[in-house]
Amino acid sequence: MQKKIVIDPLLKEKCPQLTLGCLSCTVVWEEKSTALAAAIQQTCTDFSKKLETPAISKIATIASSRTAYKALGKDPSRYRLSAEALLRRVVKGKGLYEINTIVDTLNLISIQTGYSIGGYDLDKIDGDIVLGIGEEGEPYQAIGRGDLNISNLPIFRDAQGAFGSPTSDSTRTMVTAETTHFLMIFLNFGKHDNLQEVLERTVDYYQQFTTATNFQTTIID
Repeated sequence: MQKKIVIDPLLKEKCPQLTLGCLSCTVVWEEKSTALAAAIQQTCTDFSKKLETPAISKIATIASSRTAYKALGKDPSRYRLSAEALLRRVVKGKGLYEINTIVDTLNLISIQTGYSIGGYDLDKIDGDIVLGIGEEGEPYQAIGRGDLNISNLPIFRDAQGAFGSPTSDSTRTMVTAETTHFLMIFLNFGKHDNLQEVLERTVDYYQQFTTATNFQTTIID
């Protein structure tokens, strides 16, 4: 991983338990995987049977993330965290979006763990990365949503500005068929102690379901 990733002190002050799990790898675009599709289907079926919508916000990793949003002055029910939004789809029987094996594997890990995970084309990130707080009027084109009000949201920035958030990533650094270097950032707002295990499981999944190689992981406090 050739990028420096830091948490802005102001955000750390408001969210003192925040840590980041980072995983980078080399990838090849693949549209589908039969094994991945089966794993996703099984997970979605299991969750739709045992989980009801009101219980989603009480999952530890999601609950701590919602608390962090409130500490920043952002309504987590209006600007839903990506993991919560995905789980709500699953519980309603809508399943996960089918995009490509790189993103679909990330989404599988997200619903299994409750972590909101940023997924980025590493080569589209300009310089080092800072996780801070969104500013009023700061421009942001969210994937599938267009203009997103990122004021008071946790926001990843590079030399060109905002490119990622736990609510929705941006079109500027999204994965495409040309992506070869992939970066995942897990946002651990509650300093939950399973982050290293989750990173290891994620590597296992990418080895099972994709042709990804050259994995590097780190945890940032």
